[in-house]
Amino acid sequence: MPKVLIVFGSTTGNTEGVAETIAKTLNGNGVEATVKNAADVTAPGLADGYDAVLFGCSTWGDDEIELQEDFVPLYEDLDRAGLKGKKVAVFGCGDSSYTYFCGAVDVIEKKVEELGATLVAGSLKIDGEPDSAEVVDWAKEVLGRV
Repeated sequence: MPKVLIVFGSTTGNTEGVAETIAKTLNGNGVEATVKNAADVTAPGLADGYDAVLFGCSTWGDDEIELQEDFVPLYEDLDRAGLKGKKVAVFGCGDSSYTYFCGAVDVIEKKVEELGATLVAGSLKIDGEPDSAEVVDWAKEVLGRV
């Protein structure tokens, strides 16, 4: 059974809800998914023992891209997470009225690719309130590639 780690940073609860919906979808389809809050993890060895890692982060700021505050320490130390050769996908919530809509997703994707991870699905960028059907569809896309 594949093992997937889902790490999220959420301020309003939307990104956390998305992480839980993804986990429920994966767990119901033969994958062992574990959800962790970015505030509760450290980067060293984070990916060890998992076949894939999904990162979820909301985006703040209009003048520049700002990662959700709990996700920042993890992002800054991501090179120690053991992502080389790992399957990774990224999701996040944001507001399309901002210049950098879901920019955290783009920044995280770029960094994990630089660290040698393989992106296994297109990013999931959610504008405002999450639509559970959209999240489930994305989770199923990921499911087929882990």
